[in-house]
Amino acid sequence: MSTKIIGVTGGVGAGKSTVLAWLKEKYQARVIEADQVGHEVMKPGTEAYQRILEEFGPSVLLEDGRIDRACLGAIVFSDKEKLQKLNKIIHPAVKQEILARIALAKQKGEAYVVVEAALFLEEKYDAFCEETWYIYTNEENRRTRLRASRGYSEERITQIFANQKQHKEFLSRCAYMIDNNGTADETYRQIDRRMSK
Repeated sequence: MSTKIIGVTGGVGAGKSTVLAWLKEKYQARVIEADQVGHEVMKPGTEAYQRILEEFGPSVLLEDGRIDRACLGAIVFSDKEKLQKLNKIIHPAVKQEILARIALAKQKGEAYVVVEAALFLEEKYDAFCEETWYIYTNEENRRTRLRASRGYSEERITQIFANQKQHKEFLSRCAYMIDNNGTADETYRQIDRRMSK
């Protein structure tokens, strides 16, 4: 049995985690979240950790030697050049780790691997997925969710939205759209319809 690789993307606050949880629970999919992998490739002892230390210095470390992600985030948030340098360290390391996990899933004969990433299209993750799903939620609902779940201010949300791909681009580059504006059950039904094909 061949392993099917499904990519999942969409704007921040679109509810991608709802889709991932259902795929994991109902279809025993191996879920790989790029953000989580990003945390792992920055652990002490990794190549990315060493390179971040060389680039940004010891001021970005916590007392226990781990990288202080909040501190690092504050440094690159307002400096495009530093952000690019950080991305050049993190993104290739994340992609390499994701490909290694996909290879392992194939070796084990797992039916589904689901790869989710905020910068899915920017980092061309669709190149190694059989199909990509776009999780769509309108802006108003996304704003409400981000205020409630993450405590973001309107200003921060607007800033995040400005840096993300637009609806049209997601639509043109993804094979399937899941409308996540309704109830969880409505979302699950759309997933099941696609999985049955």
